[in-house]
Amino acid sequence: MDTPTMTMLLFGGSGRTGQVMHRVAKSAGWQVVAPTRGQCDLRNADEVSRTVLDSGAQVVVNCAAVSGLEACLDDPLTAHRVNAMAPAAMALACRHTGARFVHLSTDYVLTGHRPGLKDESTRCKPINTYGESKREGELQVLEALPQALVLRVSWICGNPSMPSFVESTLQKALAGQPLAAIGDKWSLPTDAEDIARVVLKLVATEHDGVLHVCSGGEPLSWHDCATLALQTAVAAGALPGMPEITRQRLAEATFFRAERPCHTAMNNHRLLSTGIHMPTAAETLQRVTLRYLAQAQ
Repeated sequence: MDTPTMTMLLFGGSGRTGQVMHRVAKSAGWQVVAPTRGQCDLRNADEVSRTVLDSGAQVVVNCAAVSGLEACLDDPLTAHRVNAMAPAAMALACRHTGARFVHLSTDYVLTGHRPGLKDESTRCKPINTYGESKREGELQVLEALPQALVLRVSWICGNPSMPSFVESTLQKALAGQPLAAIGDKWSLPTDAEDIARVVLKLVATEHDGVLHVCSGGEPLSWHDCATLALQTAVAAGALPGMPEITRQRLAEATFFRAERPCHTAMNNHRLLSTGIHMPTAAETLQRVTLRYLAQAQ
């Protein structure tokens, strides 16, 4: 007898993580329904609720967010509606339908003043509008549906069609352009494919609450990430030699208007305790670099 097809309702399916989530879930046999912005306005909580209630989905995954820090600074109301009210509406609707709910959050809910790896019990006190709206989303989701999974991710990369800092650096290096990277801001780069893989594994379990879904290893700066990615490109023969990367300080990045936290690297020990393996940050950067180079050829 054939196994019935499971349906996933995916919000944010056009984003960096959502695109990968859609592809990975579909490859795993899921029927994926990913409403566009025109089909579901995330600024309208009632519309979000109706979309979930009418979907018939067994699993709802929220990859959607207003993630631009300056965009959140300029329009905090929209940031609050999309990053907090919309996921709360999803969670409430899932409580009615019985669907499993997975909400992606961010390391930017952390204050980021102290160095070192942060676990799920670390106090959250975000320092910008984006982080505040995402933290409010976490709290509202878990209040509405304690069985929900809130997955904090960091420095998402690995989708060549929507370049992150890693892919953008490789693109500039291949074009022979000058390179610069901030050296006093630390976290852990995470492959979007790993995030999608973790989601599919966790929805089949009874785990709930907040989990840090990020690469392992010690915190890296953007300068460290750029260096490791370019070293991989040199080793792969894509670059003739290691280009110079100017080291910048976060305080010198005048193009940033919203404050950025400096130390938001998370440990993933709780996730590992579920039996799910994650690569180190160095392994992630190597894999993401080779994927980008393969597509760039």
